[in-house]
Amino acid sequence: MNTEAETHVSALSSEPSRRDLIRLGAIAGLGAALGGVSVPGCTAAGPGVRVGAAPQEPFAAPPLERVRIGFVGVGGMGSNHVNQLLKVPGAEIHAVCDIVPEKVARNQDAVEKAGQRRPAGYDRGPWDFQRLCQQEDLDLVFTATPWEWHVPVCVAAMKAGKHAATEVPAAVTLEECWQLVETAEKQRRHCVMMENCCYDRAEMMVLYMVRRGLFGEVLHGECGYLHDLRSVKFSTEGEGLWRRAHAMTRNGNLYPTHGLGPIAECMDINRGDRFDYLVSVSGPSRGLQLYQQEHLDAGDPRRDEKYVLGDVNLTLIKTVKGRTIYLVHDTNLPRPYSRIHTLQGTRGVKMGYPDRIHIEGRSPAHEWEPLDNYAAEFEHPLWKSAAVKTASGGHGGMDYLEDYRLIRCLVAGEPLDTDVYDAAAWSCISALTEQSVAHRSRTVDVPDFTRGAWKTRSPVGIVEA
Repeated sequence: MNTEAETHVSALSSEPSRRDLIRLGAIAGLGAALGGVSVPGCTAAGPGVRVGAAPQEPFAAPPLERVRIGFVGVGGMGSNHVNQLLKVPGAEIHAVCDIVPEKVARNQDAVEKAGQRRPAGYDRGPWDFQRLCQQEDLDLVFTATPWEWHVPVCVAAMKAGKHAATEVPAAVTLEECWQLVETAEKQRRHCVMMENCCYDRAEMMVLYMVRRGLFGEVLHGECGYLHDLRSVKFSTEGEGLWRRAHAMTRNGNLYPTHGLGPIAECMDINRGDRFDYLVSVSGPSRGLQLYQQEHLDAGDPRRDEKYVLGDVNLTLIKTVKGRTIYLVHDTNLPRPYSRIHTLQGTRGVKMGYPDRIHIEGRSPAHEWEPLDNYAAEFEHPLWKSAAVKTASGGHGGMDYLEDYRLIRCLVAGEPLDTDVYDAAAWSCISALTEQSVAHRSRTVDVPDFTRGAWKTRSPVGIVEA
């Protein structure tokens, strides 16, 4: 692949830049101080509206015979993706980058053992991914680094003429979300957030039911990330080396996309509807403090750390069409895992953990049924495919499916299942909840990263394997 960027999307050179608009938004925000919170990127043109148009049609790059991949960040989740990609036809790992040389070598060995040529290794520090992007002849750069490195890696990849894929969340700040959108548009490259929960069996079955009209008009969703991560955050390896630090300075929903992504697809967010505004509230911060005092040895410097992240954050999101979403973040207290995953429409409701469903006219009156009662008729085609039946590991198969679909779309030259606008809209919720919490739970407008294109873009379809 040519490492130079292709032709930029057409735009008037006199069009105001995003930074100009942020300055305009700050002026407009003075008048909003008595009401909702003014968000950079929301201008006088309307809440969340940016001057200039986004592409009306989903982006599709030219087809590829094979997808040559450079992988940045090969810890736990990164190594998982490498292992999944080695099973996907058409995927080739050509380069591996990490700040830990042993991790690079381990993944080089895995690639070689799988029958591919030994990939190039990059381990000269945290910015060595720039050298990878510039030197390697690649089609895709995939990152599973700590959150704050997702945008630098993706931007470097796209500017070097490569497509970009990132683990969740795609970005930490609102500025970073716009940076991904603008770079993808300017460089004409894919930038996708790999939200594996959109490929889970139950979530895909519900999406299939929505497309078949089983729920009637979809009106409300409940979702979240409820996962006891205390031992992970205090681990001396992996995510424990960096994830806990976010709790020291940030208070909001730090990890919204696992629950929000599948609900957003069912509600056609960015494809017929969009997030309009939100309010967010956080409770006290107690869980990490108790854990550090009860589990860490005296003299451990981590016992002196201070945390501001509320143990439970609750967010309400309203869409332009009036739909409502209840979103939860809960990772610092003892609890079983849940994403809630509730979807309610005019004809029925599905609730998660355990998965159960009630459809008017089909279910016994006022009674739940197991979701599996509907599998014979409404199992998503991807989950009936030979591809997923041969998958192993990777959260029950959804990790393989998300990697499989990415490579399948790139080889076929088709639009990806989700795109940079989804990555930005789902990820920006973190920064916006922080703003709302900091301002006594005032409403915060959600920017329209599509700049109006959401009105005409087609919903996520039901794809075959």
